[in-house]
Amino acid sequence: MKIEAEANVRLDKAAADRRHTRLKDATQQFESMLLQEMLKPMRSSKNSWLGEDGDLDAAAGTMSSFGTEAVATTISQRGGLGIARKVMEQVSDEAFQHAQKISFSTKV
Repeated sequence: MKIEAEANVRLDKAAADRRHTRLKDATQQFESMLLQEMLKPMRSSKNSWLGEDGDLDAAAGTMSSFGTEAVATTISQRGGLGIARKVMEQVSDEAFQHAQKISFSTKV
C-alpha cells in the first residue's frame, strides 16, 4: 500500500511538472505575440532599419518580420514585460482554488 501511494505521488508530481511547463510555454508565447504586435509599428516606421523606403521588396519585409518575431520571443523568454508571469500566477491560483473546492466537496 505504501509503495502504491508513493508511486501515485510521483506520478502526480510528474503530471504537475508537465502542466507547469506547458503553462509556462503558453504564457510566454502569448506575451511574445503581444510584443510582436507592439513592435510592428516600429518595423514599418520611417526610422526603421530599412530606411524611408521600408517596403522595398517582399524579402526585406519577410526578414523584418522574422527579426521582430525573434526579438519578441527573446524578450518574453527573458522575463519580458511580466505579462507571462502574471497570467501564469492567475491561472495557477484559479487552478489551486478549483482543486480546493473539489477536495472540500468530496470530503463533505
